[in-house]
Amino acid sequence: MFEVLNQPPPLEPYNLFASDTVLRAAVEREGAGWAAGELGALGATLGTPETVQLGFAANRQPPVLHAFDRYGHRLDEVEFHPAWHQLLGIAVKAGLHSSPWAAPKPGAHVARAAGTYMLGQIESGVYCPIAMTYGAVPTLRQSPAIAAEWLPKIFGRDYDPRFQPVTDKTAALIGMGMTENQGGSDLRTNTTRAEPAGDGSFRLHGHKWFMSAPMCDAFLVLAQAPKGLSCFLMPRWAPDGTRNAVQINRLKDKLGNRSNASSEVEFNGAFAQMIGEEGRGIPTIIEMGNYTRLDCCIGSAGLMRQAVVQAVHHAGHRRAFQKKLIDQPLMTNVLADMALESEAATVLTLRLARAYDENDEAAQVFRRVLTPAAKFWICKRAPSVTAEAMEVLGGSGYIEEGVMSRLYREAPVNSIWEGSGNVMCLDVLRAIGRMPNVGDVLRQELAEGDDARLTAFAGRLQQRLVATDRADDAQARVLVRELVLALQAALLFKHAPAAVAEAFAASRLVGEGGSVFGLLPKGIDARAIVDRAALQS
Repeated sequence: MFEVLNQPPPLEPYNLFASDTVLRAAVEREGAGWAAGELGALGATLGTPETVQLGFAANRQPPVLHAFDRYGHRLDEVEFHPAWHQLLGIAVKAGLHSSPWAAPKPGAHVARAAGTYMLGQIESGVYCPIAMTYGAVPTLRQSPAIAAEWLPKIFGRDYDPRFQPVTDKTAALIGMGMTENQGGSDLRTNTTRAEPAGDGSFRLHGHKWFMSAPMCDAFLVLAQAPKGLSCFLMPRWAPDGTRNAVQINRLKDKLGNRSNASSEVEFNGAFAQMIGEEGRGIPTIIEMGNYTRLDCCIGSAGLMRQAVVQAVHHAGHRRAFQKKLIDQPLMTNVLADMALESEAATVLTLRLARAYDENDEAAQVFRRVLTPAAKFWICKRAPSVTAEAMEVLGGSGYIEEGVMSRLYREAPVNSIWEGSGNVMCLDVLRAIGRMPNVGDVLRQELAEGDDARLTAFAGRLQQRLVATDRADDAQARVLVRELVLALQAALLFKHAPAAVAEAFAASRLVGEGGSVFGLLPKGIDARAIVDRAALQS
């Protein structure tokens, strides 16, 4: 029997919060220091070997659709592995689905962002229903009577996986269905019809090409009412206690996010209630979209953090050519470059979450412009980070026994979900065009820095924001990239050690760093950056 040599020990157990220097500092700085105890407890739970294995188990046995019972009656039920339900139970108990709404206080959205940031590092499949439920609350509140009925269940923290009417459950989760096969992001081409039933409710007829997490208790959907495209709440069970007329045709066979179910569905006279004003469906549901886009940023930042943690852990134990990998100068450069990307994503995401805790005009401008901007850039960077981290592990990273292949498959989805990169960049242009004080808000955010590179970069950005070619759609990605990099650099200069801020400016504001990892210039204290990213005891 051969002896296993030169392999790293298991990463777990570890506390995802206590071991993360950047996250802990951001939580305190952005107003959620009061939640440190709860976040520490959640981080410890998520980092146990038992919880980590739940993610593996939920992905080994993905959801199964049971369309019919053995007698031929329609069921339209989805069976999940018990591990998926256990993970979802951890998330709901922590209030990640609704806590900022159920117990509003300064920093509540930041605290919740930190919790979901950690959750996605262990398993992103349960993040989808958590994010949709979180985003659904402000949309539901546009119809007070419906909100009064549903919010007490949504605020519940005793996760209830049973498929039965919500009146009999301890807690509820909300999904959504907007995309149809003929339109994709062009929601105004939706063909699903909403026919008035004469009692204030509607009956839906049509389809959805993607309806996420079909085990949820209700869904926000778009349909064409007599006065135009409108938003509806469609429960899985009708008021009379029968199964609503929602037919699940099949589950999507996805690249990643495999523990979570995404479905194609048809509505055959499904009961639904209108949310908001008839004919104003997109403005009504976009309120949900703002929060779920924030969650895309959180999810991608969390994936990057986990990828970097795994890579640094491996490199700190694996030896090659008489040295630990982490001590090989070129590997140190690569790890430091990835750590910069991860830290920049984390600090911007938590700063953006703080804007959702604030209600002044500057915060409203910041979140309106930066939510789609951050979603574009952070979600675009995640696949590159996970791919590079996989390469650090070599063949061990490419096999399914480890977590790296799962992180890699997971990384692209946040860039697609809630609007692709082009949709985000065009939305940023639209927001800038409609909000004349964008320049003033950004100048305030970029202030307090005396680095010449940042000053020059920010100056060019300000010129672009007021230039006539700002509305040039073909250059939208350039503008958004510069906007995000400037804000990330400003945050790092304000809050990160000098080694981190200097390396980010030298590689992102000038030079070629970030395009391919490991191109940090001479003079950078790469080892200090890597040590900062490593797990802290």
